[in-house]
This record gives sequence, C-alpha cells and structure tokens, in this order.
Amino acid sequence: MALRCGIVGLPLTGKTTLFNLLTGQEMETSNFYSGKTQANDGIAHIPDERVDFLSRMYHPKKTTHAQLEVIDIPGLVRGASKGEGTGNSFLNAIREADIIVHVLRAFENPDIVHVDDTVDMRRDLSTIDLELLLSDLQVVETRLERIVGQSKKKLENPREEEVLLKIQAALETETPVSALDLDAEEREAVAHFTFLTDKPMILVVNLDENQFKTGAYANKEYLMDYANNTKRELLEISVKTEGEIAQLDAEDMELFLEDLHIEEPGIKRLAKKIYQSLGLISFLTAGEDEVRAWTIKKGLSARKAAGKIHSDIERGFIRAELIAFADLEKAGSMAKGKELGLVRLEGKEYTMADGDVVNFRFNV
Repeated sequence: MALRCGIVGLPLTGKTTLFNLLTGQEMETSNFYSGKTQANDGIAHIPDERVDFLSRMYHPKKTTHAQLEVIDIPGLVRGASKGEGTGNSFLNAIREADIIVHVLRAFENPDIVHVDDTVDMRRDLSTIDLELLLSDLQVVETRLERIVGQSKKKLENPREEEVLLKIQAALETETPVSALDLDAEEREAVAHFTFLTDKPMILVVNLDENQFKTGAYANKEYLMDYANNTKRELLEISVKTEGEIAQLDAEDMELFLEDLHIEEPGIKRLAKKIYQSLGLISFLTAGEDEVRAWTIKKGLSARKAAGKIHSDIERGFIRAELIAFADLEKAGSMAKGKELGLVRLEGKEYTMADGDVVNFRFNV
C-alpha cells in the first residue's frame, strides 16, 4: 500500500533528525532553517518481531518488513494558510499525507535557538493547528459561497451544505474536524473534501535526556488533555537519545534500554503507532525464498488480501491455509502446528486477522 506519513513542525524541533532515524537517511538537519524548502522523502520499515521470528525459522533469501513512505515537510511559519513562507508547499504536502506526525520541541538547548526565541510547546502547537484550521475554513467558506451563489443549488450530496455549516461552526471555535462526532452519513456528505484537521495525527514531544528520564516537562498536562480531546495520539521521545541508541549493536542496545527502563526504542513505538493509527494490519507469508509482511486495511477478506500479493491469486482463490502467529510461535514449526491441529483452511469471506501466517491456494 502506498501510504504516506508527513512529519511536520516548526524549524529546529528535531523533525528532520526523526525522519533520518525512521528512514535510515542522513539528511542535513538545518536545511529548512537556512531557507531550503525541498521536502525529504524516504521509506520507513515497520518493526515487527513476528517477521524477525519467521526469518530465523525459515532462513529465507529475502526478508521484507511492512513499509511506509515518510515525508519530512519543510518547516512552517505563521501565515502558511495565506501562502507565506513555505506555506503552499507545506499545506500541499500535508494534503498528500495519510497521517501527520507533529514534532513539538520540549528540549532546552542554548546552542539551538528556537524560531520564536523561547521554548513553549503550547504556543507551537497552536501555531501549526491554527494554520491547518484556517486552511480548512477557507475550503469550507469558498464552497459555501459557491453553493449560496448558485441560482439552483447543485450539491454533491443532499446533506453537503448542512454538514459544511456544522464544520464551519466548529472550525470558527478552533475545533478540528477530527474532534467532531460525524456519523457515517455526514462523512459521506463531505467525502469529496480533504480536511487537514481531520487527518490522523500523532503528537511527538521531543525531550532532552533529563526530561526523558524524569518524565517531567512544561505543559505536559495541557498536551495530554489536548490529545485526549482532539482524539490524537501522544508519544514522548528523546530524539537525541534515539540517535545514540541507533548507533549501538543489539547487545549494547539491550543494556542501554534496560538502564533507561524502557522496553523498546521510541522510533519503533512511533512506527508501530503510525501503522495502528491508519487502521492497518499485517498478514505474513513465509518460505525459503522470502518472509514478508503484507499491509492491508483491518477487516479485509481473505480473497481481497490474496490480491495484495497478485491479482491472479485473488481471481483463482480456492482456500487460505493459515495459522495464527502466536500458535505457530508456540508450536515451533509449521509441521508441529499441523500436527496439533492449529493450521486451518478458510474460505474467501474469512476476515484476515493481524499476524495470520498464510499460504493461499489458488488455480488460474
């Protein structure tokens, strides 16, 4: 699936460093502050211990984790919704993203001057949120003016005007579309619009080492309430510490994480959270040639999932031979899984579950 994650934030918040850690690239971290506005683009691999386990079991020629396209969007300035600074490219890049990661600076460092002179996440959050709100409001107002100006109203959907007025009222009180409880019919009425404030968003608080160890930083309670009220995820990460972790070998990494009292690096937690927030799951295929995680939307049928591998498999689908990963892990091998009756056959309407290890039977 060609899914895109956009990383946004004010200049010098640590977003390009985060991008580098997610994608394994080495982009210059001060580019956007010095005026360059080209977005960075890369591929992030979604960490999955199940894929690693199967790779150790089968020793395949190739191992493929689920992937996500990541875009490091140029730093924002006030007035983006009016096209100021990198405004137009910033907003266009967000429109193309399926999910937004908003990096907020909590860390203090006198050598890295904040674009607004002082560190204040509440202000920074408001700056970017306001630009997204104003952009959405402009879209709504333009459409409503066109509807009202028509001698005979031509609506994409009978309820379009009604829902747009509801959204307009919310935006005018600085309430993002994501916080509105729109039912299925209301969402269908405005499905032809792309509202920036309706996109899934993960707030990443970039902490310094001391903040990371103590868990204390300014505006923490405000951010937690904000995330809850706007239905957004919140993750606390020390990007500097993550950079150090990334340089370690597996044994040293384990000791370092143990010393910090954390189970896994924040970058792994973020990658998984992005995946989950998009409503995605993985089914797995395993053999001597390749072990691979396949990305699908939650709720997809076995036959449709087969089509993700190849259209011929979907067209000639007969049965899905599968085992839940947890059962395979417990059994220790596919042969033992079959012996224990854990491997089963499912038809085309079976709803795929996250972690299904599957072999599709087909005939074309």
